[in-house]
Amino acid sequence: MSATTSTQSSAPFPTRPLGRTGLHVSILGFGTAPLGDLYERLDDSDALATIAAAVDGGIRLFDTSPLYGSGLAEHRLGTALRRAVRDDLVISTKVGRWMDPWRKTSAPSSTGKPAGAAAPGFAGGLPHRAVFDYSYDGTMRALEQSLLRLGTDHVEIVLIHDVDVWTHGPDAIEGRVREVMEGSYPALKRLRDDGVVKAIGVGINEADMAERFLRMADLDCVLLAGRYSLLEQPALEGFLPLAQERNIGVMLGGVFNSGILATGAVPNARYNYRPAPPDVLARVARIEAVCKAHGVALAAAAMQFALGHPAVATLVLGAVTAAEVKANIAALASPAPAALWADLKAEGLIAPGVPVPA
Repeated sequence: MSATTSTQSSAPFPTRPLGRTGLHVSILGFGTAPLGDLYERLDDSDALATIAAAVDGGIRLFDTSPLYGSGLAEHRLGTALRRAVRDDLVISTKVGRWMDPWRKTSAPSSTGKPAGAAAPGFAGGLPHRAVFDYSYDGTMRALEQSLLRLGTDHVEIVLIHDVDVWTHGPDAIEGRVREVMEGSYPALKRLRDDGVVKAIGVGINEADMAERFLRMADLDCVLLAGRYSLLEQPALEGFLPLAQERNIGVMLGGVFNSGILATGAVPNARYNYRPAPPDVLARVARIEAVCKAHGVALAAAAMQFALGHPAVATLVLGAVTAAEVKANIAALASPAPAALWADLKAEGLIAPGVPVPA
């Protein structure tokens, strides 16, 4: 469908309960980081058509953040979703940064992260400066700005964003954690208690920090990026068993590890937002060879594997074209044979006790 026509899906995607929240989310969600001009500038009409393809394909969970293009992704998402039935959707956004419209970004790739920190680069976006702020007032300000950009009066899920070492560095992380527990967390807990939002949690890149927050705070859900995938499973030891025990809704992002599990071990393949190192390229090549022997695309195997853990409710995947959205949906339509997972374990590419799709 075109980006200018109304959006109405004929059949919703399969859903799973998001922990104890009462929300049911499509097992495939849509992540909007690429629509904030991640790595390259996108045409508005193409971005809107991509979101429309997700709705038409039955996706009902949409995750965004002020970080993505300094608010551009939220703007685009809100514009596209005004053509859908709002009550059918679950929207997740994040707090921890608000946008200062009076200070422009210092460079096109600015993300508000410390100098030298690893980060995805945004090639475009809005000309506003991201300000880290995990205070109570800063949290409320960030959410208010998000609602205005999205053009809605509510979101179902609010996540505290990027409270991890990867973002802030080892010297600053403890101070940031204190700020969250004294500011963002009480703010979101009040919003949940008052019925303004249905679920609160964290959106981070480290499994150990996700586990730590589950032990410190009464959270409903976690969006964990890149730490449980066909390539690596550091979340398996502590975080995922704890989430399952406490009925915490788990949303997985980064199941392609920034691209390499979608592209395969090709030249310039990305791993954790950087060129993949030789050992990662070699391991992915071995995984892909087993997948090919079973006639299964690497990306399809990566998606289906991530959904195989019983704690996982949904995958949050980004896309920049309608064709990519349709390919992601198709990847879940034909289950991989059990022999694929058995052979990956036999090759030592998945540990013996790792859950796999039934």
